[in-house]
Amino acid sequence: MPTVLTKRADFLAANRGLRNARSGFVLLTRPNGGEGMRYGITVTKKIGNAVVRNRMKRRFRELLRAALPEHGLADHDHVLIGRAGGVERDFHLMAGELEKALARASGGKGDPARGRRPRRGGGRGTQGGKRAA
Repeated sequence: MPTVLTKRADFLAANRGLRNARSGFVLLTRPNGGEGMRYGITVTKKIGNAVVRNRMKRRFRELLRAALPEHGLADHDHVLIGRAGGVERDFHLMAGELEKALARASGGKGDPARGRRPRRGGGRGTQGGKRAA
């Protein structure tokens, strides 16, 4: 059985690995240097209230328990990030999507890297919150 990621640094490291996005979740995979198969789950407050987030985490936990022993990558960290459509999606459909995402990750394929988002707020051209004239 894979172990659970608990340290923030492990989640941040996984974010620098392969990214496979699906409509209900994003799967991050990254080699962990021989520490065995590990997994983590993240669901942000943007998704819903605590009841919705916990329900999504329970579903993800069950998906990973079923898929990782057979389809998971050895000596890799697997992180599932919840997306807005993940709560309503059919469980078996999400299981199939997870298997496809794991297959892509095992082949070394990921989605194209996202560009950096521009920062909000006062950037260049402002001084003290006032527009430069």
